[in-house]
Amino acid sequence: MIRGTTELIAHIGYPTHAFKAPMIYNPYFEHAGIDAVVVPMASRGEHYPAFLRAVFALDNVRGALITMPHKVTTASLLDVALPAVCIAGSCNAVRRDADGRLVGDMFDGEGFVRGLRRKGCTLQGARALVVGCGGVGSAIAASLAAAGVAAIALFDAHAPAAEALGGRLKDHYAALEVNVGSNDPDGCDIVVNGTPLGMNDGDPLPLDVARISPQAFVGEVVMKTEMTAFLKAAAARGCRYQVGSDMLFEMIPAYLEFFGFPTTTPETLRALARLSY
Repeated sequence: MIRGTTELIAHIGYPTHAFKAPMIYNPYFEHAGIDAVVVPMASRGEHYPAFLRAVFALDNVRGALITMPHKVTTASLLDVALPAVCIAGSCNAVRRDADGRLVGDMFDGEGFVRGLRRKGCTLQGARALVVGCGGVGSAIAASLAAAGVAAIALFDAHAPAAEALGGRLKDHYAALEVNVGSNDPDGCDIVVNGTPLGMNDGDPLPLDVARISPQAFVGEVVMKTEMTAFLKAAAARGCRYQVGSDMLFEMIPAYLEFFGFPTTTPETLRALARLSY
């Protein structure tokens, strides 16, 4: 039951969006005895800027989870944009600070990197390749840079997207080696598919898997299918790998910390979630 003191997290998306966050967060809040609830709120693009400000006019709103197609728009509505937002050009979490300012961060990449760390992947000094420089690929690149990788290679079918991301990374991490324009994974310790390839049967692979070192760690962002053709091919080479859904469950503890709630583990969230995939 929602009381007047219950703290709300708005989950804001387009009216046709499938709102899954409440089915993960709310069972955890109930389990942990936290008087908070995630509430799905649908907003069309033309109304969204005013709607976001209106949401934060409520005294018991702790924050907002932002999903497509509003992530890019949100970045321009913040009073304070944290580095991952500046690099990715999008934002998926907003909170109000003590001065009433809207502070935004981007957690897709943080979830991905936390998953790698928990699986024993060494990030400091590593060489990474990120294929796909849209919202999620940009966020992963930003978090890999923050985690201390030595070099990042970027590739996107739309070359200007990779070039622009490379420039933003260099603006924030001057010592980072950034290479743009090739999806050859040879010599890379971490290889990431940040594209939608793999969502549908028959999709081409995002890169030549035969060029990946068996010692490399391979990551996927596609969540529709857990073991995509890309991951199956990488696993056949002996690579360690991370499935797309791991990124989702790893980022939620980071969200909880951002909003100031007691955090938990991905294992607890998975056990309590009421998802019906």
